[in-house]
Order: sequence, then structure tokens, then C-alpha cells
Amino acid sequence: MSKMWQGHVIDGTRFVVPASGVTPRHVLCAVGVGLDPDVISRVVEEAGAGDFTLDEFQREPDPRMREAFDVAVASRRATGVDEFGVDEFGDDGFGDDDRAAVDAHDSVAYVLSPPISQATGLDVSRRALAVTAALLANGATAVKNESSGVACGRERWLALASEAAAAETADDLVGALVRAWVVPVIHDGEVYYSCGMHLLGEADVELAPGSTAVPEPELLGEWVTTMEIASYYLLTEQPDHGVQNGEGFRIAQDATRWIMNRVECERFEDDDFFHNPYGYWRLTPAPRDPRRGARLKRHNPRTTLGTRRKR
Repeated sequence: MSKMWQGHVIDGTRFVVPASGVTPRHVLCAVGVGLDPDVISRVVEEAGAGDFTLDEFQREPDPRMREAFDVAVASRRATGVDEFGVDEFGDDGFGDDDRAAVDAHDSVAYVLSPPISQATGLDVSRRALAVTAALLANGATAVKNESSGVACGRERWLALASEAAAAETADDLVGALVRAWVVPVIHDGEVYYSCGMHLLGEADVELAPGSTAVPEPELLGEWVTTMEIASYYLLTEQPDHGVQNGEGFRIAQDATRWIMNRVECERFEDDDFFHNPYGYWRLTPAPRDPRRGARLKRHNPRTTLGTRRKR
């Protein structure tokens, strides 16, 4: 059973103080042919408003890159939900040209964002998309995110960056950022969970159906939709006082009712870029009411940066 979240909630707000001393960061991995570190440093600083930095540069190809990009692209299809037509996140636009670009690379750049807080998550993540677009406009041929293990094709990255830059409402901005940085559903054999919400300053979502049996497609689709809507709820509709342990959640009056409890992120060590210091909001089925209608430490193949996150 997952351990209850150990951080501190600031009374009367949705803001929290994690127990661990680490804060999330975007770590962008860009590959290309003949990348110039001086050019990369300049465009990263300009597009990132002075807060993004070139952290590491390699003047040689990395033989792990093809596998890392392939795993990152496949991560958004980890449950196979796209087979049932319920996964709008499935198309990352990563095609043969993008794979060829990864295979042809001879240089690698790793770019760091500033530390991300709950108050700055959306802004930093919007700027991370701007930095991604600037990298692609200045020699990079493919980009992936080491902090959530996602990769998109060149045109998809550019479209998402444009969408985020043009967003006039919080809902529009969140829509672009979630599609860019979050892996919406991963199945570990027991529970379904998201990865990447820490980059937006929020807890990830876990759904524990209480059974390891393979669900019918319609039921799986409902679970995936529930997780997606819960993520958007946390980012755009969460009350000012925050979500409380034991609160109920459902996506429709006649849908399954779930109970929300915040638990620790024990799936990734706290110095892993994937670690979410805000934990997970875990959804478990609510007890039926007849009166109502209705910690692992392992190699992460999606990352290639040698060092782990510093405290």
C-alpha cells in the first residue's frame, strides 16, 4: 500500500511544501548534426527569458539515443488505449524523418530549466516549449524531455509551442502543456498513473481499480478519461483551498465514484527527474452505497543524461 504523502499543506490554500528538498526541472535533450554550443547557449537564454541554461554538451553521437527516443514515443501508448480510440495523446507526430534525424545525430545538448514551483509551473513549462522551438530552429533535429520521458516529432513540437504562445486562457495553455509534457496513462500491472504533472507544479494522478484483471475496452476508456479529467481539474478547477483527502470525484453523475487521497511518489527515487515531490492523487473506488444511484529503484530507459537530479 502506498504511503500517505509526507509534505505540509499550507492552511487554506492548494499550495504545499514537499517533504523532500528537491524541486522539479525540465531537462531537454536535443540532438543534431554539427550543433554549435555557443549558438545553443544563446538561443536557450533568449527563448527561456534568461532562466534556461545549456547544462551539458557532447560533440559525439550517443548510441543510446535511438532506443531512448523510441521508448519515449511509446510511453504514451503504454496501456494500448489508442487501440480503443480513447487516447487523444497517442499521436506525437514522431515519424520516419524524426527517427532518421536521431540516427544521424553527431552532437547532443542538455538544457536545464529553472527550478519549478507550484506558482511557476505553467509559466516555466510554456517557456520550455519556446526553448524547444528555438532549439529546432537553430540546428537541433529532435528533442525529448528527460523529466517526463516524452518525445514529439519536429512539427508537433513547433505546433504545441505556437499553441502555448497564443493561448489566451488558462484552459488553452494547460491543454497545450499537458499534451506536450505529460504521459497521461501508464500501467504498472496494478495501477494506472500519469507522469509529468510535476513539471506543471501539480501532483500526478493514480487510478487503482482494485483488480489486476484486464478491463473491457469501454471500462478502460472510462478509467483513462477519468484520469485525464482529474488532471485538468487539478490544474484548472481545483478550489483555492485545495483538494482534501477523502473527497469524492466522478466525471458524470452516472459514472463510477472515486475517492481521492494524496500519496507519496515512491515509484521514483527523489533524485530521479521523474520524481514528483507533490505526490499522486490516488483514485480508489468509493464503497457502494445502496442509497445512491450510482518505492522502486531501477534504470530508467527514457533518460540518457548521466547525472541524477541534484537537491
